[in-house]
Amino acid sequence: MATTAQSIIRRVTETLFDVTSVRWTVDRLVRYLNDGQREIATLRPDAMNAAASLNLVAGAKQAIPVDGEKLIKVLSNNSTASKRACTKVEITLLDNQIPGWRGLTGATEILHWMFDPLEPKAFEVYPPAASGAVLMIEYAKRPTDIEEPASGSLYTAVTGDIGVSELFGNALQDYILYRCHAENTKYAQPARAQAHYAAFGNALGVEFKATVELGAASDQNKDAPE
Repeated sequence: MATTAQSIIRRVTETLFDVTSVRWTVDRLVRYLNDGQREIATLRPDAMNAAASLNLVAGAKQAIPVDGEKLIKVLSNNSTASKRACTKVEITLLDNQIPGWRGLTGATEILHWMFDPLEPKAFEVYPPAASGAVLMIEYAKRPTDIEEPASGSLYTAVTGDIGVSELFGNALQDYILYRCHAENTKYAQPARAQAHYAAFGNALGVEFKATVELGAASDQNKDAPE
């Protein structure tokens, strides 16, 4: 069952003792939620794992779908009856043994794929693809932003489901709370920001060694009443 963004924001306002959103506006909390989703997708691509049947372009270099952030793996051919598996190899192996492999005649059945971490949205295939080649791939899909409600809204105005797995709902909540307490306002508590950031990292299986510092002063509700 999908987790609603409203439920996340509601829990955040309750934790902040700010259910009426006087100190931290809902539109700001939703912006932090969207930032948190992108952070999760970057650190844990499997949180946004999606499968796709990808029509290849002619040649060796290929790109994942436009809504993707990172290739996870190539599974198999999807244009031939055999549905032959496509295995990953190191690009240096081909470059050393078949220096001119990128210029070979294209084929509709792909044998191998190669990935450079510096180009997370691209990969290469061997032999080079011909028109009609199709692969089944898994990739990290970019989370869809939650629409920011109008300024002055309550959490009840937030609509839509979060774009990451519901398993990361608590991590998303910790990320929003971290951002709130990292603001340079009289309501912020740097120690709590550090704790929430550490909890966010722990939930994702990531160790953050950097110290959380106060951010720039918020331009909203700096002088809101207690």
